Amino acid sequence: GSVFTMIDNADLKLPTIKDEAGEEVELTKGNYQLFIRSTDRRVRKDAFEGLHSTFLKQRNTIASTLAAQVKTDIFYTTQHNYSSSREYALARYNIPVSVYDNLVETVSEHIPLLNRYLKLRKRILQLDELHMYDLYVPIVEETREEISYQQARDTVIAALAPLGENYLDTLKKGFTKRWIDVYETPGKRGGAYSGGAYTTQPFILMNYQNNRDSMFTLAHELGHSLHSFYTRNYQPYQYGDYTIFVAEVASTLNEGLLTEHLLKTTSDTALRLAILNHSLEGFRGTLFRQTMFAEFEQQIHSRAEKGEPLTTDSLSALYHGLNEKYYGGETFIDELIDIEWARIPHFYSSFYVYQYATGISAASALVQQILHEGKPAVERYLKFLSSGSSDYSIELLKKAGVDMTSPEPIRQALALFESHLAQMEELMR
Repeated sequence: GSVFTMIDNADLKLPTIKDEAGEEVELTKGNYQLFIRSTDRRVRKDAFEGLHSTFLKQRNTIASTLAAQVKTDIFYTTQHNYSSSREYALARYNIPVSVYDNLVETVSEHIPLLNRYLKLRKRILQLDELHMYDLYVPIVEETREEISYQQARDTVIAALAPLGENYLDTLKKGFTKRWIDVYETPGKRGGAYSGGAYTTQPFILMNYQNNRDSMFTLAHELGHSLHSFYTRNYQPYQYGDYTIFVAEVASTLNEGLLTEHLLKTTSDTALRLAILNHSLEGFRGTLFRQTMFAEFEQQIHSRAEKGEPLTTDSLSALYHGLNEKYYGGETFIDELIDIEWARIPHFYSSFYVYQYATGISAASALVQQILHEGKPAVERYLKFLSSGSSDYSIELLKKAGVDMTSPEPIRQALALFESHLAQMEELMR
């Protein structure tokens, strides 16, 4: 992993491309995120090709670092007498392998739903052919809606009202007791994080930008912080933290409630489209894409466990096949996407990314229970937030009303995706 980090952060020299105005700009991993979302198709194509062709030049080195990571995983698996690297990785949190298989199988069954979304994307963008570099451009005019921090705070409080008085009082305490470092300042770290220790209040570091994304980030980080607050108030020190498997549930659930609240209270078509687009992209990036990554990890480990060598060609062929499976129905699978595996840092934290997909599934299922069942669902959920790591993650979620060993929560998440997709199709008629 550390060799990959050096290649990725220090050694790779990305090319220059021409931006929308025709100015020469050096491509960086930071501005790539902007360019791949550009409404100018030439710009996003050049960015896509610039980034991936650079990784292509380093393909053999990166293939050997990834193969070394997999070998390391297999070594520890053998030393600890587990039957597979995946079983060993999941055993750490007592997650049954069936949870992983069930995720991949259920999402795989619903790939036609992803293709229905891609078909809509192709139609709205008015393209004859959808390419891999057309997947990130917003399909709706970004509404230049200014959302002040005050507005965001009030909206988030209103959106989380279904979680009941107790949760809301704690949430308001977060705002009045200065849990949150809100705005950008010189030298401040980018991004958004929730932290703190067992004996302190939670702290949120963010860089609020007066837009909808920042409002969602605020809701997300507050989900983590309230999880920490409840856990530390109800659990002894040894159980006063929680696993990644459940962490993403609390934060994503808040985003889900915010989405439903905004859809319920917004009548303006352009704004509704923007909210639906935000939700659909969240599902595509978290539920579908991370499951595809999970499938890739599973396959490279099982091949290596059978003694098959992991070479650039075998890794790229496998990755191409997965893109074909997930996107092939509606998208032209550009040859350069085959090397994308080489730029994903998470593959050096083996069997980690599937938790993003299980997290959004559990959160979506809970959002629907809270909105439809009301009080009993809220009580189960607050108990879950207060449980820390006093039981295994799967058991804690079962008590909250979500059984991750069954396909049900994943189906519920996909049903929510379909409902938002249908609303968008309706608005675009």
